[in-house]
Amino acid sequence: MAKIVGGITTSHIPAIGNAISQGLRHDTYWERFFDGYTPVKEWLAKVKPDVAIVVANDHGLNFFLDTMPTFAMGTAQRYENADEGWGLKTLTGFDGDAPFSWHMIESLVADKFDMTICQEMRVDHGFVVPMTVLWGEHDKWPVKLVPLAVNTVQHPLPTAERCFELGKALRTAIESYGEDIKVVIVGTGGMSHQLQGERAGIIDTDFDIECIENIIHNPEKFTQLSNTEIMERAGTEGIETIMWMVMRGALTEKVKVVHKHYHAPISNTGAGVLVLENTEE
Repeated sequence: MAKIVGGITTSHIPAIGNAISQGLRHDTYWERFFDGYTPVKEWLAKVKPDVAIVVANDHGLNFFLDTMPTFAMGTAQRYENADEGWGLKTLTGFDGDAPFSWHMIESLVADKFDMTICQEMRVDHGFVVPMTVLWGEHDKWPVKLVPLAVNTVQHPLPTAERCFELGKALRTAIESYGEDIKVVIVGTGGMSHQLQGERAGIIDTDFDIECIENIIHNPEKFTQLSNTEIMERAGTEGIETIMWMVMRGALTEKVKVVHKHYHAPISNTGAGVLVLENTEE
């Protein structure tokens, strides 16, 4: 049977991709940020997941304001990378796991989550930046990928509570799959940032730290926040932290903290990374 080996959260800021492609990992501005990922890479090398489910919002590559699914999952055997407008270097495509994707969708729909099914799907920086900070760059990626897109762009958006419940249903779907595969869930986006208006550029580090601790120890408290309350504290793009709740919902009630790291600013954004493991079967 499939097994969840753990969950990861990470920011997916486009500037990170530029820093990697320009060889700036050891630049003074970037070094502490990238150092925060060293323990994550070591953990991944130890647990060796077969499949990664990457939870990210689409940035106009597949969906635009005229057609925006709340939740969408890829069912392809291959996902190609494309640049949605940031000018980032495009990377080698990713192998998918179509049978696993179809199994999860059937389970999620039966669990009252009506997923949009994407038999073709391209992936942008929201998906690729996490892949490169976690696994580096490869001609042949060491894991198969399943993209799970969450709408954080076109209102109304799903709530943190709804994303948490999606994670619980995702756990049921994963653990009912008959193949012996190891699965890691990666929740991406956030933390506090806003790209436009009078609030642009403000980072609420207190909220970010509180958010990290609640997601680890008391995710139900985070689910009590409305989207308006999250955006008032974290900014309009800070709402992306609801995608971390998909990862958290897929884990057990109590979790082991393997690693946590926070750094600000990175391109006007608070950047956090977490590695969590289940503490019970």
